[in-house]
Amino acid sequence: MRLPRSFSNNQIDPRIAMRAAVKRPVAAFERGDNARASASDSGASSTRAAAERKSAPTAANPRPQSSAGRSGMVMRPFGKHTDVKVSALGMGGHHLGAAQDEATAIGLVHEALDGGITFFDNCWEYHRGKSENWMGKGLKGRRGEAFVMTKVCTHGRDGWLATQMLEQSLNRLQTDHLDLWQAHGVSFENDPELFMRKGGAGEAMLAAQKAGKVRFLGFTGHKDPAIHLAMLATGFPFDAVQMPLNAFDASFHSFQTQVVPGLNRRGVAVLGMKPMSGHGEPILNGAVGAEEALRYAMSLPVTVTITGMEKPDILRQNLRVAQNFQPLSADEMRALEKRVRPVAADGHFELYKVSLKFDNPEARMAHGFPIDEQSAEVQEMLKDTQNDGHAYPAILE
Repeated sequence: MRLPRSFSNNQIDPRIAMRAAVKRPVAAFERGDNARASASDSGASSTRAAAERKSAPTAANPRPQSSAGRSGMVMRPFGKHTDVKVSALGMGGHHLGAAQDEATAIGLVHEALDGGITFFDNCWEYHRGKSENWMGKGLKGRRGEAFVMTKVCTHGRDGWLATQMLEQSLNRLQTDHLDLWQAHGVSFENDPELFMRKGGAGEAMLAAQKAGKVRFLGFTGHKDPAIHLAMLATGFPFDAVQMPLNAFDASFHSFQTQVVPGLNRRGVAVLGMKPMSGHGEPILNGAVGAEEALRYAMSLPVTVTITGMEKPDILRQNLRVAQNFQPLSADEMRALEKRVRPVAADGHFELYKVSLKFDNPEARMAHGFPIDEQSAEVQEMLKDTQNDGHAYPAILE
């Protein structure tokens, strides 16, 4: 069988489901083993039982200690690196690239900084580089006020590509280093294997950290808690892990119950995303309010909650919640979870877990899967949105 060209020939075919790569690696992570391992059936059973317990902040699973920053913004320690503080609210890079224009995006970054936001999320592939370019222009002259994170999009491909992407991201963001560099969108069961292989992205990330081009390392994903646990069971020294955390997640394929407690115990920074389920569908459908959705997500034991703010009114709404933040009580959190449980049970408001809607085309192509040609990301890739035959940025003729 011929392998996709994007993988080395000495690697397994990524189209073959590698159940053994994930095989419930919960027990190894929960024990704190620093080696790759898979869980026994008893380990998996104990994790399922643990998932039934409530995951609101408790004495054993506390919310990170907060302090006040600029404009009353809540600041929290970055996992075990307690000398590093970041804002409890983070600006999402994907939505920034959907701002009305470049001037609007730059203004949003400036207003976010003035409002106390220090955590800025981005990704090499967001809007074909536009998100990083616009964020870099917004941070120009104010880099020292920001904790800048972006993601690498190898999706199982070789480490040299990760290094090349890092240089492109640094150039777009107009900086000589990243505060956090993360492997983007682990979604396939063999992603941990491909990440850790010789010559893979894991090696490239460690080399970049050693060279001083990145401070901290992490990974992201929104598909399946089991894949997150498999990544963690590799023993790679992750400083941060990003995942969707909202009231709907609490009762459906839950990252909150399966992944977050172990990270808290290990001092790994928990980065929450999609507090409003990606594009705000539950708000538009009246299942939750925008402010209560954000308050819920920020009340979890997380370091930062990252959300999209492509319009000034959305940014200001979120700043009102985050400045002088008042977390929900445990009873309020349980009540909201109970209220949304009937519509959460089938993933209706978390389509990133159960459908192609949020699947990244770079990842699907790297793994040899078909892509959704109707998605905005694919249309951008095909230049449909520009309708001029040129990739971003437009070529002047």
